[in-house]
Amino acid sequence: MAAPRELEEPPESFRVAVDQLRGARLRPELLCEEIAAPQRIAPFAAAISSDVTVGGEDVGDGRLVLLHDPAGNDAWNGTFRCVAYARAQIDPEMVTDPLLAAVGWTWLTDALDAHGAQFGAPSGTVTKVASESFGGMADEPPSAEIEIRASWTPTGDLGPHAHAWGELLCMAAGLPPVPAGVVVMPSRRGQRGR
Repeated sequence: MAAPRELEEPPESFRVAVDQLRGARLRPELLCEEIAAPQRIAPFAAAISSDVTVGGEDVGDGRLVLLHDPAGNDAWNGTFRCVAYARAQIDPEMVTDPLLAAVGWTWLTDALDAHGAQFGAPSGTVTKVASESFGGMADEPPSAEIEIRASWTPTGDLGPHAHAWGELLCMAAGLPPVPAGVVVMPSRRGQRGR
């Protein structure tokens, strides 16, 4: 994952947290890779991105950023913060559902709970967007997307937080959750850059 903005060696707690994120084995529909993390938000940061691919078609994508400030951050109520983004195409008719945003938020909280990810201070937004084409593009079908932007303060092992983020991506893309007790088998094509 990306190096911290400062030249000092990352603390052991950050290195352990990054290793826990790297060790998470996500669903085979997710193609993950490490990306550059934002450098101005916290002294130490790491990030991964993922595409959700079904039948060779990308149906969603997202990012998970781990921030660490050894001095703590009052807004986080801790020294670590997870920042997640998920985006997926949805049926254009779903955009008019007044409950869609609330449901999108529960995808995150349900995934965190289902994976045993301990967390506090959650916050975020759910955005739904519909597009119609006109003029020279009138032949394009209507399209719609949902975007979930969220952050929370993780406690304990970071692996369950990565699993919950992966589950959020899949739920936003319309894939059913993996039933409790089912072990996810790695994809034959593997995961990029991990």
